[in-house]
Amino acid sequence: MAEAKQNTYSAIPVLNGDSAGRTTVGCWSCGDMRAAHFCNNCGSVQPAVPTDYFSFFGLPKKLNIDLGQLERGFYELSRKLHPDRYAQAASQEQQWSLEKTSQLNDAYRTLKDPIARTEYLLRTEGVNFGEQSKSATEEARTSGKQKQQAIPPDMLEEVFELNMQLEEARMNKKMGEEDADLAKQLEQTRADLVGRYKALDQELKKDWDEWDAVVAEGASDAKRGAVTAKMVDLLNRRTYIRNLVRDVNDVLGY
Repeated sequence: MAEAKQNTYSAIPVLNGDSAGRTTVGCWSCGDMRAAHFCNNCGSVQPAVPTDYFSFFGLPKKLNIDLGQLERGFYELSRKLHPDRYAQAASQEQQWSLEKTSQLNDAYRTLKDPIARTEYLLRTEGVNFGEQSKSATEEARTSGKQKQQAIPPDMLEEVFELNMQLEEARMNKKMGEEDADLAKQLEQTRADLVGRYKALDQELKKDWDEWDAVVAEGASDAKRGAVTAKMVDLLNRRTYIRNLVRDVNDVLGY
């Protein structure tokens, strides 16, 4: 059993459908008011409960997070929850340590990645990425159908022109012909797309600041929704441009 020791993680919100409430139950071992992961009184590991990744680490539900705090929390909990520490414990405690370790790894992997963190937060706000989602990608892969993606309206003409160029370049390659002018145009298009892709990352950080501000002020759902809509649009645009760069790279042989 883990040593009795004060830990830094207080009670965490337990997700229950669309609602969340803070844990108020006592420690299964000593009955004292338990903390999130270990009892503050006896140090026993507590049952894993469904909660959001931010709360798991005791972080506010914001997008500008302290990565140093996240990493320290990860390694601290990794040591405390390691299955080897529970080798002599009851099977129930062994199972809880495994379940919490799985939660820990998923939460850390998601929160440390800026895009995964943003997408995760948006999902907790009820956003469904639909065709942009991983499940849609998997479905397209298994069914053999082409994944459908919505083209940002202001890119329709540009994408049409680019697709025509790509098709022509593929045909040239198939016929063993070279078109230096077309290759140069595609190189320029690629450089432009890469620049816009990087610019979107900077723009996303501004949206993070806006989101964190509305959370801090306890803004209305409408105000939160307006910010989340901006981030969804940006992420969809980012994904689309990334895929265009991939297609150009493929034709140019990168």
